[in-house]
Amino acid sequence: MDQAASDYASGAPAAGADPLVGRPFALVSAFACEPLLDAAALNGLPDGVARAGWGPERRTIQLSLRPGDWLQSALMADQGQAGQWEAVEGFWLTRPWQRSETCPAVSRDPLSGEAGAPDVQTAGIAAVFGSDASRIGQRNGRAYVHTIRPSDDEEALVRPSAGYRSRVEGRVAAFPNGRAVRCRASGPDRRPVCVMAVTLDRFAFTTAEGAVLSEWRPG
Repeated sequence: MDQAASDYASGAPAAGADPLVGRPFALVSAFACEPLLDAAALNGLPDGVARAGWGPERRTIQLSLRPGDWLQSALMADQGQAGQWEAVEGFWLTRPWQRSETCPAVSRDPLSGEAGAPDVQTAGIAAVFGSDASRIGQRNGRAYVHTIRPSDDEEALVRPSAGYRSRVEGRVAAFPNGRAVRCRASGPDRRPVCVMAVTLDRFAFTTAEGAVLSEWRPG
């Protein structure tokens, strides 16, 4: 995606078949790396981002991710994608500059005077569903949700210091020009927003160690 952003900004995007198309991929993102808020306080986060919050009376922890509806977004609609794909469901890559799957080691400076809001999302994957494909895997606005409850020997839940992980698996797909990634920018001094087209095989919430908490498969 970094290369695609550079090609787009330079005005010389690559053409022809993309060697990425058809390759399997697995995207693992860390979340819940900071103290949890009540679940209701997380409603302002954008779709396509995993979140974790306390349930009622802080007796449970709720993990959720609602894929974004990207079918009519500029990256899709301006190329006639609405006619080729029935649905496009988006997942953002939070902290795309970090190559590891761990929570960031950088702590927030309370004296910086900044609110600490996350940066604008600039990289994502677009799960595409053709008009002739099965609708079983489409979320249609429904979030992936998993509720964590205390075990019999626990008096209260504690957020793990290493957070949780969301895992998206599938295969890289292609836009009509044969490329796996498409970018767009509002101006020359803004980092392009780039998304990769994919077909989705699996979504899961896991622990930091990789233990599966819940998983969903299209079929």
